[in-house]
Amino acid sequence: MSRPEAKGSAASLPAGFDAPVFAEPWQAEAFAMTMALHRKGLFSWNEWADALSAEVKKPDAAADGHDYYEHWLAALEGLLASKGLAAKPDVDAMARAWERAAYATPHGKPILLENDPRLPAEFRSLYVPACG
Repeated sequence: MSRPEAKGSAASLPAGFDAPVFAEPWQAEAFAMTMALHRKGLFSWNEWADALSAEVKKPDAAADGHDYYEHWLAALEGLLASKGLAAKPDVDAMARAWERAAYATPHGKPILLENDPRLPAEFRSLYVPACG
């Protein structure tokens, strides 16, 4: 099956194609991380599908799917933890470090992990300053 030719305007696209695929940047980042980790061979696509399926089938999942990427992120964190690649406490500590970095960053400036005034020593070895 071939792809239909684009007409060059949003009016020619099917309904819904004018909206962004991701509602927030973190959703795109979680998607990209998942794809990159899979391509690196850290988990199979079947493992990923099983992990995501288990998350979205949980009783607290929204019927309208508005929390889909929250479940996506939980599935990724759970899969990495189950493989011993990133323990939940480490993931949670890193998330808190990013939150502190965001809070400490002046408006309009890039949020850098080094801006966290309480960056744990174990994360300092992971930090690679931006070139520039």
